[in-house]
Parts: sequence; C-alpha cells; structure tokens
Amino acid sequence: MRRPCRVVTAGAALLAAALTISGCEARVYGTPPPPAEAPHLTVVAPEGSLAPLPIAPPDQPAASFDGLADRAQQATAEAADAGADITALVLDRNTGLTVSNGNTRGIAIASVVKLFIADEMLRSDAPLSPEDRTLFDAMLRSSDDSAAEVFWNRYGASSIVTKVAARYGLRGTRPPSNGLWYNTISTAADLVRFYDMLLSGAGGLPPDKADMIVGDLYSAAPTGLDGTQPGGTYPQRFGIPDGLPGERVGYKQGWMCCVGSDWMHLSTGIVGQDRRYVMVVGSDQPAGPAVARETITQFVRTMFPGGRIS
Repeated sequence: MRRPCRVVTAGAALLAAALTISGCEARVYGTPPPPAEAPHLTVVAPEGSLAPLPIAPPDQPAASFDGLADRAQQATAEAADAGADITALVLDRNTGLTVSNGNTRGIAIASVVKLFIADEMLRSDAPLSPEDRTLFDAMLRSSDDSAAEVFWNRYGASSIVTKVAARYGLRGTRPPSNGLWYNTISTAADLVRFYDMLLSGAGGLPPDKADMIVGDLYSAAPTGLDGTQPGGTYPQRFGIPDGLPGERVGYKQGWMCCVGSDWMHLSTGIVGQDRRYVMVVGSDQPAGPAVARETITQFVRTMFPGGRIS
C-alpha cells in the first residue's frame, strides 16, 4: 500500500530541508496515523562499517534514512567547496518519504529527456519496426544521440516535452527554448515524479510499455555513445550507479559541456527492492569531466555511506 507523502524538514538541531515532490504538492491522499500509533523503527547497528543495513519492512523507512537529511547537507557543502552546485532528491515510494538537499533549481537535463521521448513514442501506439526497436534500446541503454534525434523529429520535437509534462503534471518542466532536445529544462522533483508515475502507471503508460523503458534502464551500458568525446564514448556510471554499489540500479544519465564554464552531470534512477526508491542528483561544476563525475558520485556516497539504500 502506498503511504501519504512525508517530507523531512530542517530545524536548528533537526534534519535538513526537504522538498515536497510532485505527487505530494497540494494534495492529500489520506490521513496519516497518529504518531503514538505509528510503528517504531528499530535500527540494528551493523558490525563494522561495511556491514549491510537491515532491509526495511514495506511500511517503514530504511535504516539508511536515519540522519539522511543531515548527510545530504554535508554532501552539498562538500560539493560546494569543490565548486559544484548540486540539486538532489530521493523518494521512498512505499512510505512517501522524501529527502532533498533543498536546492530546487531547474536544470538542462541533456540525455535524460530521452525518457520523455521514449514515453511519448510508446504512448502514441505507433508500431515500432525492428529497426526502431533497436534504436529505442540504444537511445536508453547507450544514450545514443542519433537515435534520439530521429525520434525527437518524428514524434513532435518540443511538443513531446509539453505532452509528457501535461500527462505527468511536471510543473517545472518546459521544452527547450531553441528546439534542441538536450536543452529541455526540468527539476529534480519533476524527474522523481516522472519515475514514480511511470512505475505506478499514473502517467498513462501501460505496464508492459513502461517495462520496455525500465528494462532498458536496468540494462544500461557502462559507457555511453558520445561523438563529442575522445573515442566516441563517455563513462555513464557516475553518480547513483557507482555511488550505490550495493544496489541494482536502473539508470538514465545526462551530461554535457559546457553550461557556461561548467560540466553538467545528471544521474537519475530506480533503486532497491521492488523498485522502491527513486533518486535524482544533478550537478554543475567548473571542472574537467573526470573531476565532475567524481564529485557527483562522492555526493551519493556521502548520503549513503553503506553503498546502498535498502
């Protein structure tokens, strides 16, 4: 059973600021149980720094959420010391609990817009030829820009973003001002909402079609195709995948240079048992690509030092 969304908030001696993601904005889906009747979370202290955390029951937050908002602020401060501007949000889909680093800015999402392209393609019910299916898989697994360009133009270009934003209620998402798909603007909250509704079916995509997208994310290649980089490839396990080595992650990444003087990296994905968690981390940093990738990965490691959420 899904629970009403709960947001971790900050006080002087409490947890850090959290963002109410889409799906929780100005909506009430039920009355939460009185605190006195709520189940108590028992945290089992691991024996050693690398011992696994206990798996959370379906209706209780994972032990890794204890102190998570504080760690998100610590990770944000450490990244800022390296010059990085990071926005981040993680959702427990079972409990509705969200934790944010408090940065709600919009970002150009680069190749993560390929999720929107794939969604609109499948929503249209247009048949996919064998060649189309090959390109579809390459677009999501290897982040093939050529495939994205073909489908972007075929299925309506900027109107793809408008339609997906309307169906999913993505209030901070807008088409690129110059018509170039990689300049689509969104927020961490909107991307978390998109994933959550894709998985639940609330965005309108039937489960069998949603599974086509999710299956490709779980089959993502460790390197993506990128003709702008030496060798024509780019490492794409930065952020969530490498930051959570103890989890199986279905991920879609975005990266580009240069946003001003910055490298932009965006790591998004589905994490944990039964697709329970969704996480989005975006970073702009005036540094080389390898340093920028390490910064966003270290951010995730600091949030989840045990290398897993569940």
